[in-house]
Amino acid sequence: MRSIWNGAISFGLVSIPIKLVNATESHSISFRQIHTEDGGRIRYRKFCELEEREVSSQEIGKGYEDADGSIIPITDEDLSHLPIPTAKTIEIVAFVPGDRIDPLQMDAAYYLAASGAPAAKPYTLLREALKRSNKVAIAKFALRGRERLGMLRVVGDAIAMHGLLWPDEVRAPEGVAPDTSVTVRDKELDLADALMDTLGEVELEDLHDEYREALEEVIAAKAAGETPPELPEPERGGKVLDLMAALENSVRAARESRGESAEEAEIKPMPQRKTSRAAPKESGGKKSTAKKTAAKKTASSARKSTSTKKAAAKSTTAKSTAKRAPEKKATAKKSASSRKRSA
Repeated sequence: MRSIWNGAISFGLVSIPIKLVNATESHSISFRQIHTEDGGRIRYRKFCELEEREVSSQEIGKGYEDADGSIIPITDEDLSHLPIPTAKTIEIVAFVPGDRIDPLQMDAAYYLAASGAPAAKPYTLLREALKRSNKVAIAKFALRGRERLGMLRVVGDAIAMHGLLWPDEVRAPEGVAPDTSVTVRDKELDLADALMDTLGEVELEDLHDEYREALEEVIAAKAAGETPPELPEPERGGKVLDLMAALENSVRAARESRGESAEEAEIKPMPQRKTSRAAPKESGGKKSTAKKTAAKKTASSARKSTSTKKAAAKSTTAKSTAKRAPEKKATAKKSASSRKRSA
């Protein structure tokens, strides 16, 4: 593979000569613009609007357009004096856990190839250190006239680098989420979980670009002077009127496409979810036994609590009765004395 940049990785006091190689390639089919009447190529010409003539690439430089529309020329000499220490160095600035990197920051991917035999030992050292630490390296580097941020990680026996957007280049998702309040039921979540479990099992190597393949068939047919094949219309998603029915049908269709029977497509509640509502019933098995045991313990605790409360109430009543007994006796004696005097 052809290198697009040569430099070194700066790892503390260690310097590793490397070559930068593209790790990805595009297989998309590109088109040329043509004149529809005669098939002639349409080309873009670089034209100076002041001199009203076409100019060559050697005559073209850089300029920054200011807010008022004026152009400020910037020469290569101006750019050469900028303080970019990473012009020929991938400078590692930190090692962090991989999950600290937001996928939104991910940009182009590259392989870092060791440049020459002296680079083999330090290259291997960095690779094995990254493996053992389960971390990625955050680095700065300069490419195509600007300083960039990168993430180094291990891929097989090689070190790969992903270009990263600077944090201030990632927009906040303001105004993107629905602003309407909705309630999602547990049953709907259970169905969504089942659909995710079914669709989530796939080998990425089995996925391919069906649009490109169909386009290649059309190009091949026209090149051979044949009529392009009629391709089936793509399915279009309609308005979802019944979310539950759509989820159930999706799960059933996904499992049938995997050769599973309709019985296997039966949806069961996810046991790990805890909600304030009553959980749906499950049929048999250890989970059911565990739930029954938990229910018995809860009922037993409730009965004990009720018995305790009743005992406390009886005790309070007995004490109250005991306190009132002397008062009743005193009242009875006074009444008897009063009757004797009246007699």
